[in-house]
Amino acid sequence: MPLKIMKLAVTAGAVTSLTPTVERFFNEAATTVTGAGTLTIAVEDFWTDTGADATALPALSTNNSYFNVYVNGVLQMDDVLAYTPGGTGVGQLVITVPAGSTIEANSPIVLIITNFAPDTSVDVTT
Repeated sequence: MPLKIMKLAVTAGAVTSLTPTVERFFNEAATTVTGAGTLTIAVEDFWTDTGADATALPALSTNNSYFNVYVNGVLQMDDVLAYTPGGTGVGQLVITVPAGSTIEANSPIVLIITNFAPDTSVDVTT
């Protein structure tokens, strides 16, 4: 018999699904903030989608999440934002207002947190 490479006959298939969890939080700037300045919004100063006071800002899942912030309907740049998850006295959003920029009093601020829960199933047939 001639020489040959021996190998296993294996087939495999993987299916991955992503289930997003989206949470939205709302605020209105209490005062005008002129840059260079900082606007800090504590968790208890946000409202949820139902209009209830927020009690906790969700943690961001490592490598499976993101957050967006809109001020007066405009998406803001990541480098002016600092997000800290947590409950009352801990969770907050900090917006650094650069020189030459202003957040007017009563401007709506929307924080959107999106976490994904990936699930992969693998089927191996030999």
